[in-house]
Amino acid sequence: MFFRFLLTSLALSASAHAATVGTLTLPADDDGGAVTLFYPTAAAGRPETRGDLQLMLAPDAPPAPGNGRLIAISHGSGGGPWVHTTLAKALVEAGFTVVLPLHRGDNWTDPGRPGPDSWKQRPAEISHAIDRVAADPRFAGLKLDRVGGFGMSAGGHTMLSLAGGAWSPERFRAHCEKDLAEDFYSCIGLATRLTGGPLDGLKLWVARHVLDWKFRDATPQVHNDPRIAAVVAGVPAAADFDLATLAKPRVPLGLITADGDRWLLPRFHSDPLIAACQGCELIAALPGAGHGALLAPPPTPDGLGRLECDLLCDPPGFDRSVTTSLWLGRTVSFFRRHLLGTEV
Repeated sequence: MFFRFLLTSLALSASAHAATVGTLTLPADDDGGAVTLFYPTAAAGRPETRGDLQLMLAPDAPPAPGNGRLIAISHGSGGGPWVHTTLAKALVEAGFTVVLPLHRGDNWTDPGRPGPDSWKQRPAEISHAIDRVAADPRFAGLKLDRVGGFGMSAGGHTMLSLAGGAWSPERFRAHCEKDLAEDFYSCIGLATRLTGGPLDGLKLWVARHVLDWKFRDATPQVHNDPRIAAVVAGVPAAADFDLATLAKPRVPLGLITADGDRWLLPRFHSDPLIAACQGCELIAALPGAGHGALLAPPPTPDGLGRLECDLLCDPPGFDRSVTTSLWLGRTVSFFRRHLLGTEV
């Protein structure tokens, strides 16, 4: 297994400077936000910078055949298509086409409805993005009977739904009622922080009343798309799932965890999921990593509020260069095995 992983990592590294990635964006329609695609192309690219990444991109270039398989990515809360550039590039270099919908009400341009309101619609937005690729004649060569999926954070929640998991707003409320002070940012987001000061009691009181008012629906939320054949959930929001529904996922389910995650504390989210899931594959457990370890370009203090950076920026001493090559190589290998039947 290590030898296969090493070969994958070397292949990714060797192509890192030469490969050109085709990109195009389909505009929003009545059923979903804008959809961005990354794909193999034979066209010449032009150098572009994304954060600290130097890329060769070919906007609107004609697609090359690649390996004929599609992978859909669900971004995290407040995210967008370019926060997963490194992953999309690695997948394209392995021959995959990547589609990434902008989740309505929970993206970097429209952050107004995060949490359960967004989680209800996200899986259907992934399915709609696949439909849009299927309807585009430029991608007629793709075989869409076996599609992969990747998501982190709220996007990881999306992937757990696509793997057969059932959750409800009431389960979210019940978790937060029980563990609000300990899992505060999972429950209320970035609206405020607990400081240990005299206002913490008021903040907790207001948060409980808002949660109790908004999230009483106990209807199980499920979504089945038979085209989805393998998924990876990175640092997923998972505390509101009925874990019995994920004991034996309906598709191969890979997990990536970060033991320094301060936004979605592992003891409430990934740890119980790993304990319950008999069929899950732990792709990578990233030591010292924070919640933003899977975002690349990496989050930096520039453009982020202090609380956002505390939760998303890399913790002191975290070696991103080592962990990125590890989880990228293993993720590519996971999709090769389950969508193509090959390792490298």
